[in-house]
Amino acid sequence: MSRLFVLGLGYSAEAVARRALQAGWTVTGTTRDAEKAARLEQIGIAVIRLDEPAAEEAVTEALATATHLLASAAPKDEGDPLLTAYSDSIRAHANDLVWIGYLSSLSVYGDRKGAWVEESSRAKPTSAVGRRRLDAEVAWEALGEALDLPVAVFRLAGIYGPGRNLLRDLKSGKARRVIKAGQVFNRIHVEDIGGAVMAAMDRPEQAGIFNLADREPAAQSQVVLEAARLLGVTPPPAQPIEKVELSPMAQRFWTENRRVSSRRIAKDLGYTLRYPTYREGLAGLLSSER
Repeated sequence: MSRLFVLGLGYSAEAVARRALQAGWTVTGTTRDAEKAARLEQIGIAVIRLDEPAAEEAVTEALATATHLLASAAPKDEGDPLLTAYSDSIRAHANDLVWIGYLSSLSVYGDRKGAWVEESSRAKPTSAVGRRRLDAEVAWEALGEALDLPVAVFRLAGIYGPGRNLLRDLKSGKARRVIKAGQVFNRIHVEDIGGAVMAAMDRPEQAGIFNLADREPAAQSQVVLEAARLLGVTPPPAQPIEKVELSPMAQRFWTENRRVSSRRIAKDLGYTLRYPTYREGLAGLLSSER
């Protein structure tokens, strides 16, 4: 039986865990969120609360039986916190492991001034976030090499899905329509993250870099207009980026402009995006809410 252990049950990793559970896998994951732990345990995912005294022993036991390991945590200046905490345990106890996956970010490509990048493109991060992500990728790949295990690195575009989308933002009055000439972004529906990672786990021999991004890089304002059209509401007024107050994270987001190809998930994994553009993604979210 395939047994998935998820280090860090965040929004994206949870989608993978649910897919694996539906496919008949045994799934264990870690979190510090008591509410999330209770919710996931109800559907059959074994959850290890990292803030509880017995967490270290439980992680060791989960690693001892896991066949697939997925890591999902934002790296810090000192490195990936999960790798720092558990690399020794992985080396010592993960005897049944056949595959390692790491959820990364497109920020490793840096700013390309709107040019296209693909998996074979050289990573050239232009932000501290991107550099930390690239360092974490290299560290997980090094661990895989030391253990003679395939490592798949998934570079994620802007993530949206249930509870995290522009339809919700418009309804709550939080959506803004920001204009910056020539700026485009790729996106990825969280369900396609789950589907693509499952496809990779089913083909462990296909290791390396996978971009998880939709097929239509588009301006943020276009997506807001489409969301407003679907809801039948007036879109928020257009605002030039120079007049918009942005958080430090958003500022970094808006300084990087690139178009991303994700051909490899189809070519090497046989996975077809369920939501190839933001149009299908928003329409699907609206339909599910109704």
